[in-house]
Amino acid sequence: MRYSSDVSDKQWSIIESLFIRENRGKHFQRHTKRELLNAVLYLNKTGCQWRLLPKDFPSYVTVWSFYRRAIKSGLWDKIMVCLVGKSRISMGRSAMPSYSLIDSQSVKTTSASQERGIDGGKKRKVANAT
Repeated sequence: MRYSSDVSDKQWSIIESLFIRENRGKHFQRHTKRELLNAVLYLNKTGCQWRLLPKDFPSYVTVWSFYRRAIKSGLWDKIMVCLVGKSRISMGRSAMPSYSLIDSQSVKTTSASQERGIDGGKKRKVANAT
């Protein structure tokens, strides 16, 4: 492993079979699927821009193309389900979560707009009737 985001040999052995269909008809490949997967995981973990992908990885155009095809074909979802499921099982949990939490933020309600109106995108105070 070169980076902490790279898949381990154990993880790769779990998901390698998902790439069999992906390899059909390819006579010559410059990069392995594992290299491409590691590049996408690096981008995800570090949050770096595609064009700033380190030179250790294939070109960002190649990685982007792999990622786009994996998303469109549903392969990416299958990879995540496999790896997350195995991770959960190793922690003594069921492979699929029974519930999830979503973080939220408080937002002012529309009741505050009763005292202020909208006029052409400008806020205006409502005139007193007294």
